[in-house]
Amino acid sequence: MREDIQEILFDEKTLAARVAQLGSEITRDYQGKNLLLVCILKGSLVFMADLMRHIQIPASIDFMSVSSYGSGVNSSGEVKIIKDLDRPVQGADLLIVEDILDSGQTLFHLCRMLRRRGPASLRIAVLLDKPERRQVEIRPDYTGFEVPDRFLVGYGLDYDEKYRNLPFVGILKPEVYTR
Repeated sequence: MREDIQEILFDEKTLAARVAQLGSEITRDYQGKNLLLVCILKGSLVFMADLMRHIQIPASIDFMSVSSYGSGVNSSGEVKIIKDLDRPVQGADLLIVEDILDSGQTLFHLCRMLRRRGPASLRIAVLLDKPERRQVEIRPDYTGFEVPDRFLVGYGLDYDEKYRNLPFVGILKPEVYTR
């Protein structure tokens, strides 16, 4: 797998340090709140597991799996829920945990849908942010790293369900995904 990586952007140590910082910020901001971490599967699983270990206040967790359907390459902006939350969110302070924010289409519509369920608050934590790809007005409240518009894998991010288990975030060689 490593031979398919053009460049490592964030190594294990860098990721661990930044995730710890985010956990401290979330701990500070959610003191006395009813924190519910919502992990967007599958890509956010690694980030969520590491992040929640650095949050030093009571927090509940839940999981969603969503997809945007359409052309397959570009989001249609319509969100299809594959796995919904197991609990009601009314009155909870939701923190959506996402691996990467690029066009923003899926997350924008997911947030709109979740707000209709009556949470006390709703914020977004992303490991990676690609603002130059944004197509809708959405910004994360917590960001690990701003990244260039490149095909990234590792630390939960995949290409064709591969590379999620790499312990770093790297740029995938173009010849891998253009074959």
